[in-house]
Amino acid sequence: MRPSFDLEGLRAMVVGIDLGSFARAAVQLGRSQSAVSMQLKRLEEQAGHPLFQRSGRGLVPTEAGEALLAYARRLVTLHDEAGAALGAAKPPPTIRLGLPQDFFEDVMPDALAAFSQIRPNTHVAVRAGRNYALEEEVKAGRLDVALAFAEPGRAATGELLAVLPMHWFGHEDAIELLRADLGGLPLVLFDHPCLFRQAALKSLDDARISWRLSLTTPSLPGVWAALRFGLGVTVRTAHAVPTEMPRLDGLLPRLPTLELRMLVQAKPSGTAGDLIDILKTAAGRRLADIATAPAERHASSRTC
Repeated sequence: MRPSFDLEGLRAMVVGIDLGSFARAAVQLGRSQSAVSMQLKRLEEQAGHPLFQRSGRGLVPTEAGEALLAYARRLVTLHDEAGAALGAAKPPPTIRLGLPQDFFEDVMPDALAAFSQIRPNTHVAVRAGRNYALEEEVKAGRLDVALAFAEPGRAATGELLAVLPMHWFGHEDAIELLRADLGGLPLVLFDHPCLFRQAALKSLDDARISWRLSLTTPSLPGVWAALRFGLGVTVRTAHAVPTEMPRLDGLLPRLPTLELRMLVQAKPSGTAGDLIDILKTAAGRRLADIATAPAERHASSRTC
């Protein structure tokens, strides 16, 4: 017998994979997680093949799942277009935005406030992420647009928005940490992989300064909290740094710069295009005081 696929199950599959989480898909679709799980299980029974496999704490599509996903997108789109043609209520469009945590308190609110003025009925799904993950999500079509840090000199992807110097930061008591011999300089860093972490460790190794990991975390607020309690020093740009965190650049080795790039899907919608323009303006305004012009960076690199 030919399989007959449940359309709402296909919709749950598409939304869950796009959001990177079937738990988030359940929230967006207004269903319970158990209901979504049952729909996915029913899809596998209808397909006669495993469609998902566990990866870490989530699910990713199998080869059969990837094949069905392409058809699922088309079927769901055609279904919604047919409903719209007959006058059925059309769900609000969704724009998927990815950002490093550094921009959650200023760039994101600025951009979304302006975006809501011209696209008041658009749902914006915001995802915090690491640079490598954000780039992969945009390439895979699971994010429409993202801001991500990039290492200067690597193969460029996306549009260069700013060049940002990196700095050492620590609590006012951090100077005592630098003078103390506690088995190496205590560092508070993101988990691996992280461009800030790589820059910190390389600069210390090149200067032959011993170090130790005092605390690692995937949370930027967690980094600042650890520094407030004197657990070590860290590396970030000068953007959105707590006022009580002084720079320690003169006490530690010089750090390189980072590029901030805008990553966009290959064929962004008009709605995504509006957010892209607004996000670019908001980032430029917030970073103007700390960014280094690209031309200046290239000129200085030629003289080194």
